[in-house]
Amino acid sequence: MKTIITVGRQFGSGGKEVGIRVAKELGIPFYDKEILQEAAKKSGLCQKILENFDERPKSLLYSIAMDSYMFALPGTGAGDSLEQQVYLATFNTIRQIADQGPCVIIGRCADYALAENPNHLSLFIHAPLADRIRRVAKRQNLPPEKARTLINKTDKRRASYYEYYSSRRWGAVDSYDFCLDSSYLGLGGTVELIRAIVEHKEHPVPSPTEEDPTQK
Repeated sequence: MKTIITVGRQFGSGGKEVGIRVAKELGIPFYDKEILQEAAKKSGLCQKILENFDERPKSLLYSIAMDSYMFALPGTGAGDSLEQQVYLATFNTIRQIADQGPCVIIGRCADYALAENPNHLSLFIHAPLADRIRRVAKRQNLPPEKARTLINKTDKRRASYYEYYSSRRWGAVDSYDFCLDSSYLGLGGTVELIRAIVEHKEHPVPSPTEEDPTQK
């Protein structure tokens, strides 16, 4: 197997769970927060800094507060922002992880980082808002309105991060290979569908040769 699967997801869509289950069933590594741990080791950045900027849009006030930290970083120039250092560390780590073989990577513009990789399969998992509210409310023991607010805030943050660094539209069909509604087949059915997509990518079925009308 060679396929590297990246998963973008709406908050509450079950995208992370789908990714975990796909990785388990295919017997390949799953990367989420582990990316930040690896990026910290390779870049020299504090892991807490990576976590604070994880899938977050630029923050001027936070950047100003961290200016003194920037001067202590090896290999950074006067024009480098902390956000840019964090993004590049994450970007490079994703590429290095993909070089090691098949895996599932969640979020963090991984689809953009691996856009030129021929073994890459990019997915976006979404679901109707009502379904997501129910899932988040149950999972985090929140009333529906607070779950809705959390969903909107998280999705806005993820979209801002993705669109700033990739110049693509977060969640748009033309930004990914496949956009899948996890409510349509359920999480289990979505996992099975992804497995079928991977199987086809690994072992494509040749298209039948179209009949040449000039030979009629």
